[in-house]
Amino acid sequence: MDIIARIKELRDARGWSTNQLALEAELTQSTVSTLLTKVNSLPSLDTLVCLCNAFGITLAQFFMEEEQTELVSVQEKALLEQYRKLPEKKKKAMLALLED
Repeated sequence: MDIIARIKELRDARGWSTNQLALEAELTQSTVSTLLTKVNSLPSLDTLVCLCNAFGITLAQFFMEEEQTELVSVQEKALLEQYRKLPEKKKKAMLALLED
């Protein structure tokens, strides 16, 4: 897997600049810029964790091939978990609210 290409893909999918990615990941702009432009560079595990947190995904999701799973953010996962706990009547009401 091309780790740098994957980072760029996730960044681009969100419409973020390199600077925005650095802000979201709480990394310096120079760290992210160097990582994305330097040939044969790879992030440290700590840096990769920061990037995954910014993208709202786990390390496992980062390394999964696209056809293996759809990426779900931490917020989406929490929403789904809460939805599953609702009684059927409230599930229908929630869906009706979201459809408006």
